[in-house]
Parts: sequence; structure tokens; C-alpha cells
Amino acid sequence: MKQILISSFDMAIGGVERSLISLLNSINYNRYKVDLMLYKHEGEFFSLIPEGPKLLSEIPQYTTFRKSISQILREKQYCIGLSRIISKINANLTGRINGFSEPGYYQMQLMWRYALPFLPRTYKEYDVAISYLWPHYFIKNKVNAKTKIAWIHTDYSMVETKVDLDLKMWNKFNHIVAVSQECKNAFLQKYDQLENKVVVIENITSPEFIRRMADEEVENPMVDDTRFKLLTVGRLSHAKGIDNAVSALRALKDKGYDNVVWYVVGYGDEEALIKKLILRNGLDNSFILLGKHTNPYPFMKACDLYVQPSRYEGKAVTVTEAQILGKPVVITNYTTANSQVKNGFDGYITELSVEGIARGIEQLFNDHELRKKLANNCNKTDYSNSFELNKLYRLLG
Repeated sequence: MKQILISSFDMAIGGVERSLISLLNSINYNRYKVDLMLYKHEGEFFSLIPEGPKLLSEIPQYTTFRKSISQILREKQYCIGLSRIISKINANLTGRINGFSEPGYYQMQLMWRYALPFLPRTYKEYDVAISYLWPHYFIKNKVNAKTKIAWIHTDYSMVETKVDLDLKMWNKFNHIVAVSQECKNAFLQKYDQLENKVVVIENITSPEFIRRMADEEVENPMVDDTRFKLLTVGRLSHAKGIDNAVSALRALKDKGYDNVVWYVVGYGDEEALIKKLILRNGLDNSFILLGKHTNPYPFMKACDLYVQPSRYEGKAVTVTEAQILGKPVVITNYTTANSQVKNGFDGYITELSVEGIARGIEQLFNDHELRKKLANNCNKTDYSNSFELNKLYRLLG
């Protein structure tokens, strides 16, 4: 029986974590013995981890990566705390010099690079080690494995990283898995030298599970709201474009669409910014943040239109989930958008801008027949893809 290690940060609510749960629920444990390394044993999805994998114990040094610097120092992890301070200063300075719009990715690169000398190794020998979430330095530097696989979930053409730093990391992996063909194409725009390593394995989805969860009873203000209900599920982050969503709703209100309400399930670093934008635009009764929810599907079930206003995506799990529930969807024209929907068949792709988001929603609001067509096509489409698992099995051997 082959020995497999899968690593990730934690099980906080997110598309990557949800796709990891689907993967862990799908693996054949009669064929593979799987160890799961989570840097931190926390997150709303933690209880959803199935019995199949063996959850390894936390290692104190690795629990620091989503803690504040002050907390790290209070825990007397001084070397790692210092590495975080240096990486933040360096990334902010380099970001200003080079005009990085989002230096957070570069800071993450530096944080791992500087912290590596202070992180312990694992000594078990694995047949295959899978790093499920970037950056992949733990599997690269601290794990012994005959085959190493790294997963990519985002549009790398849209994030600021130091290519030379990443190439040294990527080259240590035997395979790099992209979650869509467009995600692969975007990655190779930046790392074309790695073409022979990259394969596409889509996120595994279970329509039966999603429909069952959608029928659960939860406290849901959308059910009794008679307005035209938009919904977005995702982190409150720059990538997800929730700030643009607020501005788009304001534009719709200014055009007289008073009967439209926008709900958002999620949380994130930009929550304070989003709340300020909501108040500034006078939308406190129309743009409603629902916060964290382990089960977003009853909210999807209750919406009239699912909207993904993202600036970039690898492949948004939530879009497919909304389609499984037979919802018309509007998504922005991010680089990988065509891997999400067939425009005009099971979704509608609109321009990636505030004006574009507003126009897309306006089009679907006014065109009941188009909404009905998109929903019917979603209901007739089979979004299950357990066959994707066979692609992974071929890599595992």
C-alpha cells in the first residue's frame, strides 16, 4: 500500500479547503494510506475531515503561519517572528519600488524563505507527497518523498511573485496540478519553463452532497426576503472583488433598481473596508454581509441570481456549486472564466469592472427567459466529475 502525505494550512472556510474535503472523501483508502498534515488544527471545515486519512499532530513552528507577529513573539518563536518582520518590510519596500498592486504573495514567499532554517523536517519516507496550497516549501524542503506534487488554485498571471524564487521551488516537484485548463495556461504565462510538469485535475464535486446540504435548515434571512436576491460566496478579499460588488449595487440603485438586494456569505481581511463602503454608499439595508457559514448551500438555494465578481480565480468552486443547484450565474470575465461557464448556456460572463458587473446583473434581472434558460441548462448538466480522481491515481502510481 502506497504511503501518501497531503499538506495544507488549516480548514478555514474557503474554496480550496472545500475542494480538499471533497478529495479526502473520494480517495480509495484500500489502495493508499494517507497522512494529512495541517499546519493548524482549526477551521470551520475541520469537523468535516473524513476518517480515511490519519491526521498528524501539530508541529508548533508550523502553527505560526496564520498568526500575528505579536502572537508569535508571545509564544517565544523569536526566530520565526523576526523572519516575519523582515519579510513584511522587504515585501512592502519591494512592492512600492516595483509597483506591486498586491505584495502579499511576495511577502508569503519571503516569509517561508526566511523561516525555513527554523522549521523542523519530517523523517517518514513517503511514496508521494502532495502540497495542496501555495507556497509549497514544506513539501519541497522538509519532506522525504519519491514523488512530489504541488497544487495550484489561482490565476498566477494576476499575482505578484518573484519568478526566480518560485522556479527554484517548482523545479523540485515532479508534477504541478492546475484546477482548470485556463488556470494552467495562466500559470504557464509566468512559468513557461515548467510546461512538461503541469497537468489539469479539476476540483472534485459531488452534486448529491451539495443538494443534500442545501436542504438543511439554517437561520436564513433570504428565505423571507421578497426582493430580487443576489448572492456571492467567498472571502472578503481583493481577489474576490466584493468592493466592486458594492459599487455595482450602488450603480443599479441609481438606475432605479430598488428591489435588488445583495447577500454575501464569507469573511476576510477586507471586511472593515467593505463595511465602510456599504455605509458610504447608503446600502446598509441592501448589501448584507452574512459572515461565516460552514454550509453556504441553503443560501445558494434561496437566491435568484448567483454572482461571482472576482478579479481573478483559478476555478471558483462556488460557481459550479451554484450551477449544481440550478441557479443562473453571472461571473466577471477573469482569465479563467471560460472554464467556469459556457457563456449564454449555463452562465453569463460580463465585463470585469463595476460597470460590467452592474450591466450583467441588469441584463439577467430584466430577462426572465434568459434566467430560466440558464437555470434549466444547469439542471440538465451533469457537473459530477469523479473521473478526475483517475488522473490523480495515475500520478500516484
